This record gives sequence, C-alpha cells and structure tokens, in this order.
Amino acid sequence: MSGKIHLDRGHAQHLYRQMLRIRRFEAQCVQLYQAQQIRGFLHLYDGEEAVAVGVMANLQPRDAVVATYREHGQALARGVPMDRLLAEMLGKVEGCCRGRGGSMHVFDRERRFFGGNAIVGGGLPLAAGIALADRRRGTDAVTACFFGEGAVTEGAFHETMNLAAIWRLPLLFVCENNLYAMGMPLADAEAETEIFRKARAYRMAAATVDGMDPVAVEAAARQAIEQVRAGAGPFLLECRTYRLRAHSMFDAQSYRSREEVEAWRQRDPLARLAAWMRDSHLMTPGEEAAIAAGVEDELAAALRFAQAGTLEPVAELERFVLMESVVQEAAP
Repeated sequence: MSGKIHLDRGHAQHLYRQMLRIRRFEAQCVQLYQAQQIRGFLHLYDGEEAVAVGVMANLQPRDAVVATYREHGQALARGVPMDRLLAEMLGKVEGCCRGRGGSMHVFDRERRFFGGNAIVGGGLPLAAGIALADRRRGTDAVTACFFGEGAVTEGAFHETMNLAAIWRLPLLFVCENNLYAMGMPLADAEAETEIFRKARAYRMAAATVDGMDPVAVEAAARQAIEQVRAGAGPFLLECRTYRLRAHSMFDAQSYRSREEVEAWRQRDPLARLAAWMRDSHLMTPGEEAAIAAGVEDELAAALRFAQAGTLEPVAELERFVLMESVVQEAAP
C-alpha cells in the first residue's frame, strides 16, 4: 500500500470493513438477480471499491454526493443503510426510494446522496447546480461528483467543467477510469487517455491516483477536498481502477481477455489492503474473521428485511408523477 497517510488501527479496519461490505453486498445481489428477485439492469462495483471508500472517508455530512449508475458501493460508503438499499434493489416500499429507483437511481435525502443517473454524464450538470446552490447559501459544503471515463466523451462533461471553473464551484470531479466504459478501450475513444490532463483546458487543478489503493485514494481525495473547501475552485481527481466483473449482467466481455482480467485481480484492492494490514500488524486473523462475521450478519439481516418488504400497492402506482401539493390544489 502507499503509506501516504498515517493510519491507526481503527481507521484501517474501517476502510477494510467498508470495502468488504460493498463486495459481499454485490455478491448477494448477483444471486438475487439470477433468482429474478432483482429486475432490470445490474452494474457491479467489484474491483472499484477503493475509490468510493477512499473519497467518502473525507466527506462531511454537509457535503453532497452525485453518483453513477454503478452506485451501490458509493451508496454504502456514504452511509445509506444496507437493509434499505437492498429493499430498493428488490423494488420494495421499504427501500430508500420506495422501490421506484432500483439499482440505478438510489437517492437518500438525509445523507445528501443525490443518486445515480442512468444517462452517462447526466449527473455532472446536476452536481454543478448543487455546488452552486450550496455556495449561494453561504456554506462550505463540497459536492463530490462520480463519473466514469466514458462520460468524458459527453458534451455535458465539458460544459460542466467549463462552468465549474468559471464560477469556481466547490466541486470535486471524481473520474473512475476503468479503461473500457461500456466496452470500448479508452485509446479507441479518446485522443488524450490521461483524463486528468483534460482539466488543463479549463485551468483546473487535477491529479491522478491508483484507484486500486484505498489509502492512496483517501490521501489524494483529502488534499483535493481541502483545496476545494478552502475556496480554490473545482478539482478533478482521476482514479485509475478496473472492474473485475462485466459491465452489466448482459455483457459477454468480448473486448478484453481473461488474462488481462486475471492480471488485474492480482491488484484486488480488498485483498491488497488485507495483506498490507496483516503485514503492518493493523489487523490480526481474529480481527479479520470478526469483521467478516459482522458483515455477514449485517447482510443476512438486510436480506431478511428486504425479502419481507412489501411491493407498491397498485392503487399508488401513479403517485409521485406530480407533486402531491399540485394534485391537491387541482382537485375539485
């Protein structure tokens, strides 16, 4: 691991526990998807956990988060309860969006988690609006906007970067560069494959970091967030990572070899962190087993909660299409 920041035993184990929660949650989701209890699309975060966990470790409750459609890890790391998140995946009313958001549109107002967006790059302008609103309220809140390198080809990316720089918005752009977007190699889509360099066109501060190392991500994100919060303007942090599973459950992965995937598996952030912590005497085998048992207990409880949940009554399917106050005012 990088060793760029000092970690005490408790914090190191927190990072490990958070990444393990994400990994085990998504493994459970795969089983539920195969059993047809989760419908629609399912995009997994397996291999990218260090990015969400490292960045979220530096955010305060007053800060805001805009996620991607690969958002389960981001939601869990932000503090969205696992039971409510799993209920949402199953389309239950007890979910954080009453089952209406599903896998790609998780939202949690209390935690200022402004959800995923099924439109590639769609969250970028939203993040700029949130950051602008926070600044006009006179707060020092930072908005962290996650997006993949595939979003960089969208006009919304450049428009948002430009406005964020002009207005010096308190906005942290977090690019999760997993090299392939949906299935096209980065070099086939971008003339400049080092995403952080694109910030130069907007005179914006930027950095790149090993997205497979949660310690390195936390250190880089801490420096970036401190600058943004201090009023230095937006910052682009490129996290070079890799998804160890397919883009979605329907992806045959014909664009990459098994050998490449296996080579990246050797850099699995969860396994690397565990090994480093054991070598650094920050986690004993007993503590590792206890953490794993705690995560399994949390997951089992979340599964019971979600499966015992209720589906939206048919009579309420049209609810929330319009604001309820508008509907009441329009009633005769």
